[in-house]
Amino acid sequence: MAGQIGGRRAARAAKLALAASLCLNLTACFRPLYGPTASGAPMGALLASIQVDDIAMAQGQERIGHYLRSELIFDLDGSGQPSAKRYKLKMQGSEALQTPIVSSQTGRAEAGTIVANVKFTLENLEGTKIITEGVATSTATYDRSVQRFASLRAARDAEIRLAKVLAEQIKTRIASVLVTKP
Repeated sequence: MAGQIGGRRAARAAKLALAASLCLNLTACFRPLYGPTASGAPMGALLASIQVDDIAMAQGQERIGHYLRSELIFDLDGSGQPSAKRYKLKMQGSEALQTPIVSSQTGRAEAGTIVANVKFTLENLEGTKIITEGVATSTATYDRSVQRFASLRAARDAEIRLAKVLAEQIKTRIASVLVTKP
């Protein structure tokens, strides 16, 4: 019995040592997102050097584009101090409203889901070189009411939440690229 317990401990110690050695080998593969960048510039300064252009949205969907642009300007450089721009961020987006739940008694939608897609491109300031591009997608759900203004306010709050999520996605993707740029 004592031999089995000692064997289990030895096997557990060997597994633990193997896991630790694998973790040590992988530590060189990761670069902290907001740590030192390859160029030596602080990440905050790189993000502050991005000029956020107006977002091209379909007719009637400009409000979410406004919210997204405002969120990105604040997220990238919330200092309020002017900084030299090195990059420009171009975006084109669309939004769609889905109403998955419809009341069988009133025939009205009880909830709404806003789905937004934003295609973004980060270029140098002259527009001659694309640094990165991608698509950010997210959804926000809200309850609809028989009171018209309550439904409008709930929809607007959902658009604001949606803009915050999209801004965070875009900021993280851009930062992950800029951290490795020399």
